Amino acid sequence: MQFKHPEFLYALFALIIPIIVHLFQLRRFQKVPFTNVQFLKAVTIQTRKSSQIKKWLTLITRLLIFAAIIIAFAQPFLASEEIVNKKSEVAIYLDNSFSMQAKGAKGPLLQRAVQELLSSLTEDETVSVFTNTETFRQVNKKDILNDLLQLEYTSNQISYTAAYLKGKELLGNTPETLKRMIMVSDFQQKDENFDIPSDSSIKTNLVQLKPVTQQNIAIDSLYVNRNQNNELVLNALLSNADKKPDNVAVALYNDTKLLAKTTIPINANGTARTEFKIDENTKINGRVMIEDPALTFDNYRYFTINTPEKIKVVAINEAKDAFLKNIYTKDEFSLISTPFNELNYNDISNANLVVINELKQIPISLINTLKQFTDQGGSICFIPATDGNLASYQQLINSFSAESFFSLKTQEKKITGINFSHPLYKGVFDKPVTNFQYPKVNAYYQASPNNTIISYEDKAPFLYKTNALYVFTASLNDENSNFQNSPLIVPTLYNIGKQSLKLPDISYIIGQTNTYDVPISLGQDGILSLQSDKESSIPLQQSFSSKVKITTEDVPSKAGIYALKDKENIIQHVSYNYNNQESHLQYYNLSTNYSYQVSDSVSNLFEEIKEETSIHELWKWFIIFALIFLLIEILLLKYLK
Repeated sequence: MQFKHPEFLYALFALIIPIIVHLFQLRRFQKVPFTNVQFLKAVTIQTRKSSQIKKWLTLITRLLIFAAIIIAFAQPFLASEEIVNKKSEVAIYLDNSFSMQAKGAKGPLLQRAVQELLSSLTEDETVSVFTNTETFRQVNKKDILNDLLQLEYTSNQISYTAAYLKGKELLGNTPETLKRMIMVSDFQQKDENFDIPSDSSIKTNLVQLKPVTQQNIAIDSLYVNRNQNNELVLNALLSNADKKPDNVAVALYNDTKLLAKTTIPINANGTARTEFKIDENTKINGRVMIEDPALTFDNYRYFTINTPEKIKVVAINEAKDAFLKNIYTKDEFSLISTPFNELNYNDISNANLVVINELKQIPISLINTLKQFTDQGGSICFIPATDGNLASYQQLINSFSAESFFSLKTQEKKITGINFSHPLYKGVFDKPVTNFQYPKVNAYYQASPNNTIISYEDKAPFLYKTNALYVFTASLNDENSNFQNSPLIVPTLYNIGKQSLKLPDISYIIGQTNTYDVPISLGQDGILSLQSDKESSIPLQQSFSSKVKITTEDVPSKAGIYALKDKENIIQHVSYNYNNQESHLQYYNLSTNYSYQVSDSVSNLFEEIKEETSIHELWKWFIIFALIFLLIEILLLKYLK
């Protein structure tokens, strides 16, 4: 038992006064003569014995009355010693990730957690609440009521360790404060094991909310390819967790127009794929949808197929250019192929790729122009001439790196090595090829690069890349090489051209770093924006002479089809989807340990906390005791003879 005002207890020393008065009888008795002394003696003895008992009982009850009153003024109470004279600080993490859409026994997990939290908080209780997207520091129930009731789901879930550290920062470093961290989540299982920091100064409570079922059907991904009939098809990959459902209906829309609908079976804990034929050279702002009540965010996926943009290629020739015209065709590329003596330098500034086709000497003026061109985001493909000027070649390469380009070596070499993992060959080969007919060269320049793409049989480079410059080390004319007749030349030069302008994919994932180019020339103050009916944002962008490089990560934050605008002019559309990591309803199996306590309900946890931190005041009981003792004293004085 502890006291709010222990100084009142000093008044208990005053109880010694009635004791002293009782022990030392200070009253003087008056003697009265009487005739029958023998009779009076007996009466006096009997009266004195009963009087002494009555006086002692009366003294004890009075002492108890005064003691109870004094203790009541000291305000005694019962409480845990660690909470006495300490302020309490509470930080609450509410997980509003998409997996909290799952249905629990009393409704969606997040909505139920918010309702129980608001009903458990008192009106004047101050706490800090934070989610994956919002932070409310030192607020009461009235301050956050509307914000929590309107809390939206997000795909950007922070890690549990990061959530703990953020809550620790909100609690502060005051040593005399009782700190408590409450984390409310389904604690969905990630790639790593569950682990949060341990801090003895913070009491940590985890509230793990689990859905009634772990079944969920999701659209995992969309991609476009060609089928066996060379038709363009959209592939939708679906996944299913838990038991086998009925057949799943999948619908394809272009804006609000239904293009196709099909039904496919899917196994328990399995995947299924369906495909839709789409028209080529047709702009589509599409979405694929299914119906599944478990989680709704992964029931749809957006994609965009824009009208193809032609990539601008300038070929500067002192050799035959027929192979370039066969690869850079008019349906995908805008090719300007010109002899060097007829070159218009203005064409270079508007291009995405410049091919130097066996120029015997590269003048310094062209080198400077090419350097400015690459500074503006352009790419160069350099094919040397057999009898070229080595000094000018070296000067060109040194404009981009310190790598060397040595003298010509006349020796037949087979081209045998391919770097299959290089981005240039992404999606070209199903598996590494080792038995193809090797092309060869009769003469080549020696080089020592770091990023070899194709190599000779002795590992010397045939094609390498340094920054924005692709370098062939041998001439590709028929007299020096049969590489033009090799199947390898088409994907190599074609992808060099395609990657010189990184056109948007059919969709991107929110929260990941996405980069693509927009073929537009903006003014000095021009800015592109991403706009939809859900959200408007300005992405990170870098403007060049012939394109704008767009980089997105955290914005936009909502899935949908966005118009990429220059002021009010729509340039093209781009689709963004949520990460489907939240679709897999697997959870950590948590239990109470030395670092944290685990509960299954927010309301139950707050009841336990209130019981643990409650203060039981006892002063009312001591007032009651004083009244009882007073009543006893009255009864003693009235009825004890």
